[in-house]
Amino acid sequence: MIAADQELAMPRRPRRFAWTNWPARPAAPGWLSAAAAATICLSLTQCGQAPNPEALAANAVPAQQLTFDERFPAAEFSDRFPSSRESFQLHTPSDFAPKPSPFQVASLEPQRPAGRQREDLTTLVSMTSSAFPYFGNNPASDAPFLNVSSGERRGHRSFSGRVYWQDQTYNDSRVLVHVPEQFDVRKPGVIVVFFHGNGATLERDVRDRQMVPQQITGSGVNAVLLAPQMAVDAADSSAGKFWQPGGFKRFMGEAATSLARLTGDPASAKTFANMPIVIVGYSGGFLPTAWSLEVGGISERVRGVVLLDAVYGQLDKFANWIERNRSGFFISSYTRYTARHDQELMAMLRNRSIEVSEDMDRPLRPGSVVFVETEEGITHRDYVTQAWTRHPVRDVLTKMAAAQPPIRIAAGVQAPPNGTSSR
Repeated sequence: MIAADQELAMPRRPRRFAWTNWPARPAAPGWLSAAAAATICLSLTQCGQAPNPEALAANAVPAQQLTFDERFPAAEFSDRFPSSRESFQLHTPSDFAPKPSPFQVASLEPQRPAGRQREDLTTLVSMTSSAFPYFGNNPASDAPFLNVSSGERRGHRSFSGRVYWQDQTYNDSRVLVHVPEQFDVRKPGVIVVFFHGNGATLERDVRDRQMVPQQITGSGVNAVLLAPQMAVDAADSSAGKFWQPGGFKRFMGEAATSLARLTGDPASAKTFANMPIVIVGYSGGFLPTAWSLEVGGISERVRGVVLLDAVYGQLDKFANWIERNRSGFFISSYTRYTARHDQELMAMLRNRSIEVSEDMDRPLRPGSVVFVETEEGITHRDYVTQAWTRHPVRDVLTKMAAAQPPIRIAAGVQAPPNGTSSR
């Protein structure tokens, strides 16, 4: 469905250089001798090729019949021990006393972190309410999602006609959870839910290649990350349990318990269960994003939606959420692959009298709706790390924290009536 997800970067072949001896002295000022010129020509012709063994042997310098002591002189005292002027500076025990911890961003504004500091926590947690395994219907056809069988084995035939088997592609219930070192559950915070694209795994792509956990930490915002595994390494955008009414609500409820346990404070489950949400959908992640907004059961907790080259359909679901939630923000950044659908969604919103901006450099305020087309040369495959800026997820969270007036992240805030803007 999304061919660009399969784009691969071709590795560059390393260049090899043949080493040659330069003449001791040029034949005439400003000119190279004929021998030197021939040597340079030989070097240039060998660029990018394996070294010639005969040339390497010819360039070797003979030992000139030196004695062992002349070739390997014994080390002298000055070579082993520095003089008084070269000695290292002496230190006292007070130089190694513990230093006070530096200030860090622990909330939406810089504050001194409270209590004991810990390291970033990045782990995989199995959740029964995650996208897969899924044995329900596909709402696009109202037919069973697992619509292919081979003996006792069941699978799904995608829109492209390819069959993916349940035990290989739709059986991973794990969720990538990331809690930054500076996160403090006692302060206003936000949960970032990341829906990855096609052909992805949590460790290889979301964690290592797209660096989503690092972007969360790098923003300095009091945020945690949840990234459920969708179809494993497959060209399929199926939403699984997020297709079901209340599916996103059940997922966030189970995640609250897991986050409380992971952070060592079981009593904080209630705080996580009411914490506002920002959904980031990349590429094929548009489908679980759209259905989570439409039937997930907790769209009022969603304070922001970020689509990274991801508007491939479900325009009505995105438009409905934007119209109902004028206190949150919506950002869609796109390449030529999704430009047609993004322009169609912009037209839909303007017809509903919703202001649309096409400038990502403007302040991010409550009710902001921003579409930004990225320039040529920005690739779909690298979009999570390079879109309108480097590390776009980090950029959005930083802008959200700096919004004036602030984007409300306290849970339970009621949105203004439909059609009104808080701008």
